[in-house]
Amino acid sequence: MGYVLSAVARVLEQPTVWGAAWEMALLAGPLWAAALIGLLLGWAWRPRWAAGLVATADGNAAAPGTAQPPFATLDFWRAQLPARLRAPLGYAGAAVQQRKEEEDAVQGSSEMTNEELAVGKDDLVNLWRLVEGRDGGPAWIKMMEKSLPTMTYQAWRRDAQTGPPQYQSSTIFENATPEEVRDFFGDDEFRMSNKWDDMLIYHKTLEECQTTGTMKVHWVRKFPFFCSDREYIIGRRIWKMGGAYYCVTKGIPCSSIPRRNKPRRVDLYYSSWCIRAVESKRGNGGLTACEILLFHHEDMGIPYEIAKLGIRQGMWGCVKKIEPGLRAYQEARAAGEPASQSALMARINTKVGDNFVRSLESDSDGSEIVEAEEKPTRNKVARFLVLGGAIALACTLDQGLLTKAVIFGVARKFVGQRQTL
Repeated sequence: MGYVLSAVARVLEQPTVWGAAWEMALLAGPLWAAALIGLLLGWAWRPRWAAGLVATADGNAAAPGTAQPPFATLDFWRAQLPARLRAPLGYAGAAVQQRKEEEDAVQGSSEMTNEELAVGKDDLVNLWRLVEGRDGGPAWIKMMEKSLPTMTYQAWRRDAQTGPPQYQSSTIFENATPEEVRDFFGDDEFRMSNKWDDMLIYHKTLEECQTTGTMKVHWVRKFPFFCSDREYIIGRRIWKMGGAYYCVTKGIPCSSIPRRNKPRRVDLYYSSWCIRAVESKRGNGGLTACEILLFHHEDMGIPYEIAKLGIRQGMWGCVKKIEPGLRAYQEARAAGEPASQSALMARINTKVGDNFVRSLESDSDGSEIVEAEEKPTRNKVARFLVLGGAIALACTLDQGLLTKAVIFGVARKFVGQRQTL
């Protein structure tokens, strides 16, 4: 209060109008700066009802399923609470209602419609070229090589001209067949019950084709409390080419399930595999091991450099959970447990003949693999500051898909750099 009175006194002591105006500007400048900073911070942490008011003012009417509740209702104020506090107040009931709406939208369809299949021949050709290194893309840069007693893992990355970073990995499981690995990765029910993929919290088969094995699947994946969950509408199909299985999994549009504010839908998603028998690393001379080549990319909605750093640090922590999950799956099958519906669908494959393969082999475009590791950043302090600010901003605005690998991987890198300062 004393500072304000002294400032007013200085204004009144000025002999000229311009002097008084200058003193008033000096007094009001910090106040306006503080108000602007407060406005920016308030908008960054704005409540959900504020976003709804802005959307209404812009004339963008929300979909019927995502309309904002009335201002004074209990549901409205419950929606403003953090996720951990909403669950005891009946948030689980909202999830049940969401499932009911989805079932009504799908209308119990269990067969693919007469429309064009979501995953087709062009997708197979693209995956085959990726596996053979003939897609004509940039060179792959090796990221890591790790191993367990019965699993070996290698990973590469490359930056496309447009879109998010792309990843390639090779995982070799000892004492496993391609059929077991194919069923394992296609079994959504076991993926949830065993929790080897602990981010998957909901799955539903929307459509399926008993002839080709093509499926349209709805996934919801859980993310840290400061990020909303993410949903995926996925199309997947498996081809058998010789002794290898080519599984294409990608995001596809779906008009039967309306978009919601939460979970937030991820549109750009590609995660496809080639599963084949390989010689064991133990040198017994037999094809007793199974290799799965994975090609993955998705739009996380955050700066690509942040995503690359986080995935690099958190990838192995996620991958090493797969091996015990596969062994548990083998034990369950050996014990006679029946296969789930999604695993049965994974066994419906489209066989590809030798003529098709020979026609593909005429393409000579290639992509090389660069074994050199990525070069470290020179200025670690500057990288630390920029990275911390970008992560804080990304988490505050809740933009895009922040996976566990990104969040906890970046956090671990964050702490490691701080200890070296």
